[in-house]
Amino acid sequence: MQSYLEFEKPVADLQGKVQELKSLAQSGEAVEIEDEVKRLQTKADEALLDIYGRLTPWQKTQVARHPQRPHFVDYIQNLITDFVPLAGDRKFAEDAAVQAGFGRFDGQSVAIIGQEKGSNTETRLKHNFGSARPEGYRKAVRVMEMADRFDIPVLFFVDTAGAYPGVGAEERGQAEAIARSTEMCLEIGVPSIAVVIGEGGSGGAIAIATANKVVMLEHSIYTVASPEAAASILWRDAAKAQEAANSMKITAQDLKEFGIIDEIIAEPAGGAHRHLSEIMQGTHKVIADFLKEFEGKGRLEVREHRREKFLAMGSDLT
Repeated sequence: MQSYLEFEKPVADLQGKVQELKSLAQSGEAVEIEDEVKRLQTKADEALLDIYGRLTPWQKTQVARHPQRPHFVDYIQNLITDFVPLAGDRKFAEDAAVQAGFGRFDGQSVAIIGQEKGSNTETRLKHNFGSARPEGYRKAVRVMEMADRFDIPVLFFVDTAGAYPGVGAEERGQAEAIARSTEMCLEIGVPSIAVVIGEGGSGGAIAIATANKVVMLEHSIYTVASPEAAASILWRDAAKAQEAANSMKITAQDLKEFGIIDEIIAEPAGGAHRHLSEIMQGTHKVIADFLKEFEGKGRLEVREHRREKFLAMGSDLT
């Protein structure tokens, strides 16, 4: 069943009327509904197109967090074959918020690392809503080291509101783990691409998004802090999250203009959660083009490309 966001209410109302008419027809009522259903469906499609053609940053934040939006597991199922997940950081424990392993993309061996938020109560609790503890980032480092050793490209799928800020996580060195993961992203001599598929929040995202190429889905967000956290810091009022989102330049369009990301994967009207097949096709193309572009590049060249990319950020904004 489709879940509607608050600003999608006009579409929800029209779709509700469509379903009512279809139910009447199924109940045996002698009514001619075909033309009316088509009219209402066309009106709903037009309303959806209009709404998604002028989303505000706060509305994009809501879309990025939509519970039915494709998650890491969906990209694995649709883009990767022979996926073998790896668990544990070999230091303390397993962290299910970060999923990592090896598989094949179009027959080519790749390492895959990403955050998984979960899609129902059970899996959300299991994956801690995509907010990783230090063990998750240390697991990411372990997989990156293996990929580097065996000359295997790395694919990152970013979807987190931020790293977990709990007491235990801080006691076990959360900041250091994030820094080490970011450092490893920069040091590996194999090509890496990061795809922001939902939320890209704070250091929790940066830790696995410091790649040769960073792309975003059109209605995803990428930010130094969640709008709620920024509102709490700036105004000591999380209720001003909408105002914060509108001021922080967190959308794919803004970040592409600033040179923070390299490319935007278009989402059809209604968002990725309504168009899984199209999103997977677009993501597949971006990754395939990237791997082809970096095919045959030497390790030093790959590192230098990544280094220059991040050093250049902000240089033309003075």
